[in-house]
Amino acid sequence: MRFDYHMHFEYGDYDAAWVEGFFTAAKGHGLDEIGISEHTHTFPEFERLYRDDLILDASPVGQFQKVWLKTNKFKHTLKDYFDFMAWLRENHAVKVGVEVCNFQNQAAVKKILDAWDFDYRIGSVHFLWGWGFDASKLIYEWNNHDLRGIWDEYAAQVELMAASGNYDILGHPFNLRLFNHIPAFDATLYYERAAAALRKADMVVDVNTGTLYRYPVKEISPCADFMKVAAAYGLPIVITSDAHRPEDCGKFYEEACDYVRGFGYKQIARFDKRRRELVDLT
Repeated sequence: MRFDYHMHFEYGDYDAAWVEGFFTAAKGHGLDEIGISEHTHTFPEFERLYRDDLILDASPVGQFQKVWLKTNKFKHTLKDYFDFMAWLRENHAVKVGVEVCNFQNQAAVKKILDAWDFDYRIGSVHFLWGWGFDASKLIYEWNNHDLRGIWDEYAAQVELMAASGNYDILGHPFNLRLFNHIPAFDATLYYERAAAALRKADMVVDVNTGTLYRYPVKEISPCADFMKVAAAYGLPIVITSDAHRPEDCGKFYEEACDYVRGFGYKQIARFDKRRRELVDLT
């Protein structure tokens, strides 16, 4: 069976004309099911957490992120989302997920998430020290940090999220490489820290093609070095496209299947009401 559980409606809106394209693309790639994982910055319930964690001062990073928070953000409540997804389910096989940023107050995150019946929850590291490291407009900030320190902080954020028990999937692991900041040092320590945290939390690895077609690195995340560690730790996987536009749903799914088979994977995870089963990869 084939599933793609990581995609977003945010570049469009909650309307039939926009979302139907995701299902059309899914059918073209032979997907049996898709799942929507709206970013938490869609929902006003999470606005306070962003304002608590992000750099929002007079610095260049802060000025950019203040504008970012006002651009196409917090436009639908969680009730809006669940109501729309219920309507979609009348005609489509679709799961209701969410992608949550690495907020420091995980107790507050839990209170919000537990009030809703998600099929799965993705936790993704998008910020380091309040800096949105995956924003192309902030790429200059990479020069202000030691690369080893960045990898250490990333691993610490994975450990924080995993320890919370709030998540089922780690989104696009180690996408620190997305702008071709490839470490010359041995990163095995950081891979193993993340893998150990995921195994303890019984979480799944998101094998994500978004970095292949959306970023300069042009590779599937996570990279081969982490995939070797993930396989050694026995971590389950999902295969996703991280589609932000309808035509990208399921993009490079076949390539991702071939990629994970190279590490010995023969099954992928399927979710329903946060219950996981492993099904054969086809």
